[in-house]
Amino acid sequence: MAQKVLLFGDIGIDDTVSLIYAYLNDQIEIVGVVADYGNVPREKALANVRYIKELFDIPDKPAVISGAEMPMTGEVPTFFPEIHGEYGLGPIVPPTVSDYQTENFFEIVNIIEKYQDDDLLIVNIGRLTSLASLFILYKSLMKKIKGFYIMGGAFWVPGNVTSVSEANFYSDPIAAKLVLENAQNVTIIPLNVTLQAIVTPQMVDYIADIGKAKIIKPMLDYYYNFYKNRNPSIQGSPMHDVLTLMATIHEDMLTFDTLPVTIVQLRKGVARGQSIADIRPYINNEENEKRKQYRIAFQLDYSKFYTNFMTVMTGGNT
Repeated sequence: MAQKVLLFGDIGIDDTVSLIYAYLNDQIEIVGVVADYGNVPREKALANVRYIKELFDIPDKPAVISGAEMPMTGEVPTFFPEIHGEYGLGPIVPPTVSDYQTENFFEIVNIIEKYQDDDLLIVNIGRLTSLASLFILYKSLMKKIKGFYIMGGAFWVPGNVTSVSEANFYSDPIAAKLVLENAQNVTIIPLNVTLQAIVTPQMVDYIADIGKAKIIKPMLDYYYNFYKNRNPSIQGSPMHDVLTLMATIHEDMLTFDTLPVTIVQLRKGVARGQSIADIRPYINNEENEKRKQYRIAFQLDYSKFYTNFMTVMTGGNT
């Protein structure tokens, strides 16, 4: 039976590739998509989910749910057209859809109750504001989730917003802290591994030639141009969000460690949103056992990532 996933995302390029990957993979069933602000404003994120559903003729599921418009910090969000394009799909402008139904945020409650006996997972690949809101409103309900997979953080590697902070944690550190303090069975997929999940231009060309997902070429060409201009040595586009979704069914692709984690809560400054894992070997074991632990991915088996990604995206399943 396919793994049921409730997906939270700020639907930009790599989020969109994740949706396509899930659609082409019969081992994953996305039962709902909560579209938030982040890479683009919420309304554009919603439009991108609708566009992908229409482009691939995806039936009623997944429900498309309107998520958060701004972070719990109360700040006006900053968007990144230079990375994801004006609409979040690189150079692509999705068509306007006036009569498409968007579900109310509280539809999430119905989804959790419907699939709680199916080992439902939540995968959060964007800002954590909407997910944090659920813990404020429905903490007991959230105990029915089998586990949480969160794309976020950077541990002893450079951040992608500041020298130490990753975008999802940086943009709403209040929400990130709230989720980590309240969620059970959390797996964190940080930049340590997502920056290794590279899709090269040659891989993209091959998928565009023989696969169904022709749309990924203009998107990932745009995405790669940004990364290449920033870091001329990079060999392709990092699939942060795809890897996080993959981890739900291919944990053998990753090597994990279990550690306590702290999220820095500063409103401003380089350290805002920094994720700190405690690796001190001399901490008293009894004391450490009282602290909440998180499973963190630190190493990626790239050959397994490559094989799975190319197999799924060219029409097969694995």
